[in-house]
Amino acid sequence: MRETRILQASLFDNYSKHEFGNQLKALSDLLDEHAEILPLIEKDLVGPLVKKVGRSGLSVESVFRCLLLKQQLQVSYEKLSFHLSDSMSYRTFTRLPEGLSPSSSGLQSTIRSIRPETLEKVYDVLSIKWIEEGKMSLEKSRIDSTVVKSHITPPSDSQLLNDSVRVLNRFFAKSQSNTGVKIRFTDKRKASKSLAFAIFNAKNAIKETLYPEMLILARVVLRQADRALKKVKAEGESTLKTQKWIGGVEHFRSLLSQVIDQTQSRVIDKKSVPASEKIVSIFEEHTDIIVKGFRDVQYGHKVNLSTEDNGFITYFSIEKGNPADKDLFLPVLDAHTKNYKRLPTSTVCDGGYASKKNASDGRSLGLKHAVFHKRVGISYQDMGVKIKTFKKLRNFRAGVEGNISELKRAFGAGKAKWKGHDGFKAFVWSSVLCYNLVRMARQKPG
Repeated sequence: MRETRILQASLFDNYSKHEFGNQLKALSDLLDEHAEILPLIEKDLVGPLVKKVGRSGLSVESVFRCLLLKQQLQVSYEKLSFHLSDSMSYRTFTRLPEGLSPSSSGLQSTIRSIRPETLEKVYDVLSIKWIEEGKMSLEKSRIDSTVVKSHITPPSDSQLLNDSVRVLNRFFAKSQSNTGVKIRFTDKRKASKSLAFAIFNAKNAIKETLYPEMLILARVVLRQADRALKKVKAEGESTLKTQKWIGGVEHFRSLLSQVIDQTQSRVIDKKSVPASEKIVSIFEEHTDIIVKGFRDVQYGHKVNLSTEDNGFITYFSIEKGNPADKDLFLPVLDAHTKNYKRLPTSTVCDGGYASKKNASDGRSLGLKHAVFHKRVGISYQDMGVKIKTFKKLRNFRAGVEGNISELKRAFGAGKAKWKGHDGFKAFVWSSVLCYNLVRMARQKPG
């Protein structure tokens, strides 16, 4: 069974007389004021498979607090498990019952059960309430975009081919134990690894002779995958493990086919492949290729956000692909209208958002000032400001860079380390939620 909250505090609960201990206490008090978010999280953690009797595990409240603690400490589940068994301050904050020290696997399974959509709902509930209570301001808003990286190495065609070959051969080797069908195949893992290593260290002229060999090897594995799937579907046991094996082979077989086509076009035929069609990781295939201006290429997802006077994030979205900044201006205003029922008085954005249409549309929706820190041919009149006001808002905009830096540096949003697209989104929303909660806790008196 899993309780929602543990209302009876321990007599031995205490926080360290340290700056971080004081922050944890303030954050704990803040969370106690917002018990309405727990039923949202409970839906993810208390499902039909959770028994209503038996030993109590972590409460819903404790799981959420463990998530917030993990984002603040930026540690692994193994380290988090150690800290929770070792530190009285951390045990007090997470409301762990006496004698209960969760394992790293237990922490991972429960924390990762919270869906990104749930974390987004919690963020919306808190933001709307803080706006209504006047704790967050909509007087001025600054908008910017950045990139949250996926947890992958910089991609190369040879490594993508090698990863695909390695994973599929591993599936073939485990066929009998998972499906009951023994598959005859030629293991290409060692040959693939050698070729990938040789390509990585070779000069361009030599690479051109090695890549065709790599492609021949990859196509052999592709044909082996087709034969294996046909045999298992015909002779395999009708079990969940068999279906999982078939699904895995079909998934990575499809990715290998795409990587082969991509390598053939890029390396052999010397053709460019559109960024939207490229695969940069077979494990995090959701990853987008992002190029901001003339800077280095980044691999992850573009995020769009706005912050207010005190640095609170009032809007956040994880974008698909690499949309232009000027296309991300109006969605911020629409979201403010939908969630908060009103717009900021003044909005200032990075120069990438600048366009006459955005300025006129923003003002027609109700903005008094729609300012872009690089005017790009837009007059002060179009933005609804005088030169003095423009300079003040332009200086105000610079603060969003610090907000983004803190979100990435102090709360881990520089690189999302959880697997899969849902894992990516959950990690990022955890960082955003923790950022706003900690910032609010720091403003509490005492």
